[in-house]
Amino acid sequence: EMCIRDRRRRDFIKYLGLGGVAMLAMPQSIRANSSAVAVPSSCKKLKPISGSWFEFRHSASEGGNWNKALTHFTADQWRRKIFEMREIGMEYLVMMGVALDGKPFYPSQIAPQIPMGCEDPLEAVLAAADECGIKFFVSNDFWGELDAYTMMIDKGVQKLRFRSMEEVAQKYSHHESFYGWYFPNEAQLQPYFIDECVKYVNDCADFAQRLTPNCVNLIAPYFIKEARFDEYFVRQLEKMNIDIIAYQDGVGVNHTALEDSARFYEILYKAHEKASRARLWADMELFYFEDGDGGNLLPADFNKRIIRQMENISPFVDKILCYQYIGIMNKPGTDIIAGHPDSLRLYEQYSAWYNQYKNKK
Repeated sequence: EMCIRDRRRRDFIKYLGLGGVAMLAMPQSIRANSSAVAVPSSCKKLKPISGSWFEFRHSASEGGNWNKALTHFTADQWRRKIFEMREIGMEYLVMMGVALDGKPFYPSQIAPQIPMGCEDPLEAVLAAADECGIKFFVSNDFWGELDAYTMMIDKGVQKLRFRSMEEVAQKYSHHESFYGWYFPNEAQLQPYFIDECVKYVNDCADFAQRLTPNCVNLIAPYFIKEARFDEYFVRQLEKMNIDIIAYQDGVGVNHTALEDSARFYEILYKAHEKASRARLWADMELFYFEDGDGGNLLPADFNKRIIRQMENISPFVDKILCYQYIGIMNKPGTDIIAGHPDSLRLYEQYSAWYNQYKNKK
């Protein structure tokens, strides 16, 4: 069993040919100059991590260091974990899934609930977020097998997805922390979005806005090394009814070399600036694979790698989110530690930097 993200990435690669040949022929009339990175003058300051992806459970092959602990978390422990994230500057949390393999984490009429140590983890974390001022992007999946392309086009999954959105909105949208939705079937830039992805995003956004009219919606595509600044990509961005696109930097999964990420975000920055639609955020990976390209996710070193990721990304995006706090960072000295011992070191490293950042403001 792979990581939700990585499995969807690998499945999506099978569909590289869909619409891609015609797209590749598009003129690169306004392609970014890759020889130099032009830092926008308005945002040269290093940006902190403003939020994180959030999971109730990770895949068995990669979440071995924290799944067991999370499964047994009580409502009070979830509450304190949310407060722990807010304390270190997290303003936004992006819920990866309200379900996994068709089974929900919350009490539902759609399917039997996944057994957890808390009767309603979704209620617990949203109530805690209400208290401390965190904004949640709530997932609208996973109601099918973890194949991004299939879930985008499968009518049966779409029916379940929309039914669950109605249920989730009815049960939880009264929470002040219910900021918006996350559409988690992530698309690969190849080098453009496939047409099916554009339709999926727009269908989800239309339905979300009918249920929760003031919602702010987010997606997180990957493979930024394929990004192009040209008319075709700009037109795609203009057509997509999405508020925020938080591109995965790809450093943790080894899709992106650390020294290249600034150049790729520059290309995305120029495309978003021209399209004038979705805000450009980042989804920065805090982990590395235990076995090189697989196995448990382990915390990277802040001083050796993560600070450099932040330096590369900061000039070009409005916000930096990370994948992810849960399991990869833990405040020492608590009973809610879920993760490898190195997660305590990463917390202390980032906390030291963040406290200095706050004092300089």
